Amino acid sequence: MSWIAPSAAFLEILLLLYVATIDIATRSIRNEICLVLALLGIAGQFASPMQVVESLIAATILFLVLIIIYQRGWMGGGDVKLLVALAIGLPLMGVIQLLTITALAGGVLAVVHLTMRLLPNPRLAPAGSSFVRRVYAIERWRHLRHAPLPYGVAIACGGIWTVSQGL
Repeated sequence: MSWIAPSAAFLEILLLLYVATIDIATRSIRNEICLVLALLGIAGQFASPMQVVESLIAATILFLVLIIIYQRGWMGGGDVKLLVALAIGLPLMGVIQLLTITALAGGVLAVVHLTMRLLPNPRLAPAGSSFVRRVYAIERWRHLRHAPLPYGVAIACGGIWTVSQGL
């Protein structure tokens, strides 16, 4: 049974990398991924039922706070789902660490977003352009149209940091 927690953590990290990529591409976070992350979090704590209960209480409190933030339009629904799904697998101090690292990564993401205002407007990336050039062109286009930040990237960074600390 000692292999379950590291295996669950490894799978969570892989899923979070996928979430970050998909959030950049589509600005959405799928329900199924959040469900799997929550189940992996519970599986990682399966040996300690009290820790699962503590985790569910912390996740419930976080959910209630995030619903208020979501209703005010300050955060997207996918971001709420992702944070709560990650919190389900963490003890209280892990949730605090998740939120702290996510906020720091979100700050970096915001600085990058603001810096994009200073960059020239891109032309369409021609066929055969590098991946970075294509992503830049699309993100700059989205920025000009006031698209939201892909905050799932910041949440994924916070999640990867927090989950990897438990290994």
